[in-house]
Amino acid sequence: MDRHDGFREFVLARQQALMRTAYLLTGDAHLAEDLLQSVLVKIAGQWGKLSRDGNPEAYTRKALVNQYISWRRRPSPELPSADVPERGVTSDDAALDRIVLRQALGKLGPKQRAVIVLRFWEDLTEAQTADALGCSVGNVKSQTHHALARLRAIAPELAHLLHDPELAEVIR
Repeated sequence: MDRHDGFREFVLARQQALMRTAYLLTGDAHLAEDLLQSVLVKIAGQWGKLSRDGNPEAYTRKALVNQYISWRRRPSPELPSADVPERGVTSDDAALDRIVLRQALGKLGPKQRAVIVLRFWEDLTEAQTADALGCSVGNVKSQTHHALARLRAIAPELAHLLHDPELAEVIR
């Protein structure tokens, strides 16, 4: 039995969900691909132990968040654009909401962004989010509260979304 048995199947089965998480964390498709690839390389080296002893998807998600936070600590020459398209550019308000929300997410700190992504897009419970981030449930609650308050301040035009329990539907 090869120590990588099941790794290919895991990646094929969960690649889209993991890529979505990586994209929501980074806000950039190319960075998301780089993030996911670097994490999968690390996971492959530990696959034998992970497949026997743990929950590989939860471990991979946690590794994505940790790697993303680590990347955000390094100074980056790339700066996201702060320009929001004019309302007349598109008639689809949902598409505009997605653009504005993604830009607002980019202005959050890495931990706050990770909490929002895991809680609202990945639909994890507070306990699962705490486990993925390696912190307490109270910390998740606090980070979520502060992140939502910051989103309301950054993008007041999204207030109708930030009170909606189906926030995740906005960018799917």
